[in-house]
Amino acid sequence: MSTYSHSKLSTFEQCRYKYKLTYIDKVKVDTQTTIEAFMGIKVHETLEKLYKDLKYKKLNSLKDILSFYNNEWEKGWTDDIIIAKKEYTQKNYRKTGEEYITNYYNQYKPFNEMTIIGLETQDKITLKDGSHYHVRIDKFGYKDNTYYICDYKTNSRLKDQEEADDDRQLAMYSIWVKNKFKDAKKVILKWHMLAFNKEVTSERTDKELKKLEEETIKLIKTIETAKTFPTKTSNLCNYCIYKEMCPSFKHEIQLESKPLKEFKKDDGLKLVDKFAELQLKKKEAEDSIEIIKEDLIEFAKQNDIDVVYGSNKKAAVKEYFKILYPDDKEDFIKLLKKKKLYDELSMICYPRLNSKILNNDIDKDIIKLTKKEKDYKVAVSNKKW
Repeated sequence: MSTYSHSKLSTFEQCRYKYKLTYIDKVKVDTQTTIEAFMGIKVHETLEKLYKDLKYKKLNSLKDILSFYNNEWEKGWTDDIIIAKKEYTQKNYRKTGEEYITNYYNQYKPFNEMTIIGLETQDKITLKDGSHYHVRIDKFGYKDNTYYICDYKTNSRLKDQEEADDDRQLAMYSIWVKNKFKDAKKVILKWHMLAFNKEVTSERTDKELKKLEEETIKLIKTIETAKTFPTKTSNLCNYCIYKEMCPSFKHEIQLESKPLKEFKKDDGLKLVDKFAELQLKKKEAEDSIEIIKEDLIEFAKQNDIDVVYGSNKKAAVKEYFKILYPDDKEDFIKLLKKKKLYDELSMICYPRLNSKILNNDIDKDIIKLTKKEKDYKVAVSNKKW
């Protein structure tokens, strides 16, 4: 059975097409490291060095540990590392990393807040369905029967408490801790937000962990039975290594590479512009139709008639009773259920049913009664990204 990780599951949730390219097709793309990622790696390596030496009773001075960081930076630096924010230089990012390390060092020295069990810990959890989940912990320690799962973050955005309490990655690792260490009365999840010199912590109950494991198993089942892998566009697409081959962006990238003369002649561009123009006209026509409809109703009422004649057409204006349901439908639905009318009168939610059928997430007898055929829909919208 495959081994899953937080990254693997998140990729599927983020975009199934990206998941397919990454984990099924295993498409390799030459990618350049960003300065943010490079700095994060060097900060992690430095803090790992600090704690590794402590295991052998060597307490590095701040000067020593910064010297290690700068040496590793120089050894690893290449000119093809991407600095997207042109207002900042390599030196700015290097100094930022030094500040993160300095603040951490001064806050935790002499680093005896817990006994360190492992650094960059690698292991697997076997879930209840037999699937495996990968565990990798930056810093793992304990004190007084409390175990600590610690993660270093160099993000420029502070993780808030709601995010921490909803985090799957470290929470799944706490299942591994409770399975492996039977004396673990408490497991604290701790994020070192290095850019802010702050800690964010969270804890899960056994009930919450059981629910999380069930949700993870369900997600894994969805992945393993998935037959379709559509794209899902978001702001994250700007950072995707597969953007040039993605069906949702391939044409845009082709257009960007064309000179202005060829750009305007592109058949796809002309078709979209024409389609959008006609849709706008349709919307304007629908608005006009609604205004004229109201005027026709008023004309018929004033003249006590129910058919209005034009040159070659006529318009029937018939009165009927329209049912208005309460805005808050909760009590209304409760009453329908009480009167045993809800099942008879409620409608099938076709979008949800379609999704279940496509993902084989429903009784096979129902699937057998349906068939799939390819169809297309066209929707025009403004460019967001």
